[in-house]
Amino acid sequence: MLVYLTVLALTLAILWVRRRYSYWKERGIPYVEPSFPAGNLRGMGRTEHLSAQMQRCYKELKGKGPVGGMFFFINPVALAMDLDLIKTVLVKDFQYFHDRSVYYNEKDDPLSGHLFSMEGAKWKNLRAKLTPTFTSGKMKMMLPTIVGVADEFQKLMESEVKKSSEIEMKEILARFTTDVIGTCAFGLECNSLHDPDAQFRRMGRKIFSFGSGRLLKAIVAQQFRSLARSLHISLIDKEVSDFFMGAVKDTIKYREENKIERNDFMSLLMKLKNAESLGDDKNVPTEALTVEEVAAQAFVFFLAGFETSSTAMSYCLYELAQRADLQNKARKCVLDAIKKHGSLTYEAMQDMQYIDQCINESLRKYPPASNLTRTVSKDYKLPNSNVVLQQGSTLIVPVYALHHDAEYYPNPEKYDPDRFTPGEVAKRNPYCFLP
Repeated sequence: MLVYLTVLALTLAILWVRRRYSYWKERGIPYVEPSFPAGNLRGMGRTEHLSAQMQRCYKELKGKGPVGGMFFFINPVALAMDLDLIKTVLVKDFQYFHDRSVYYNEKDDPLSGHLFSMEGAKWKNLRAKLTPTFTSGKMKMMLPTIVGVADEFQKLMESEVKKSSEIEMKEILARFTTDVIGTCAFGLECNSLHDPDAQFRRMGRKIFSFGSGRLLKAIVAQQFRSLARSLHISLIDKEVSDFFMGAVKDTIKYREENKIERNDFMSLLMKLKNAESLGDDKNVPTEALTVEEVAAQAFVFFLAGFETSSTAMSYCLYELAQRADLQNKARKCVLDAIKKHGSLTYEAMQDMQYIDQCINESLRKYPPASNLTRTVSKDYKLPNSNVVLQQGSTLIVPVYALHHDAEYYPNPEKYDPDRFTPGEVAKRNPYCFLP
């Protein structure tokens, strides 16, 4: 009897998996043939990066329709291939695609309840509160703080070049951006530029340290989010969570007790905590953020800011180091702007057109987020098609593949800042550049 039940269970499991893998075929959507159990993710994290796997699927499916099918393990995933569809997803019909398909668990993992991961009405309400904190005026307000850290960065570089003619920029830039984000988001002097083992820098390293066990847990939680929440799975390391939560609570307490005001992100979040409007219309009512919500937003500001910015600068400097002519042109652009404006002001930076081109080209070639992932919030009928993406299904915009498509960027492996002159940008569909 036991053998019979086992055989029956295995047979049903096999039939169920086969049915899952026939998902795109039944809907008449071209797809990449999957293999059990990884679907189209075989070797991910071991022999190949996800961006390379998406690029391979993109190349196989391109020209076969506006959307293609693939599988993350046994879960069907739609791959957006057409630039018009991408525009529709990200702009025109955004109300169907605002959720990013990122696992979060506010109850067991309060720092995960940030703007990037929240969904539905919670996301909409939080976004409305936080949008005024990212105006150009607010960014300009923080510039003196950033320049102050940059002065320390210059001192460190002057010291380092005396020791060696070779410098590992990735680590130094990560320390620089850690100090910038730590100062702007938490109002704290992190001092990681002069102390590589400073606590903020150590926590930054720990956030991105994925052992095999933690990586597996993250993949399972991402693909089976409801089950992961019911099992109380948290992905943020407890030491990291305790540190950031403590840093935020201590900063808020100190500032409120001593009536300290600063031009930084934490000050803006504190206003939201006290139900103060940040917009021009002071009569707009707003619900207060909790301390946990403040901590989560400060955490994602740190998480999204220090690693992506340091990586972008590292790649940009790496490419310029290989091309002395481009490096000299970039340096002249900086010096000319500073001479014109008298010092490194906000307006001077707006005048650095060639620097902007260099950064954009490095972001094209090495996008920090190689894919944009969206969850379909309600059944969505694809334009000019009878195909319906079901509520809860996943759609991916393959950013890395688009950035390396020779149709949009001839000779895509070449680093060429002139791709981003105003004239060239005007000729190109903006939805093939999504860094």
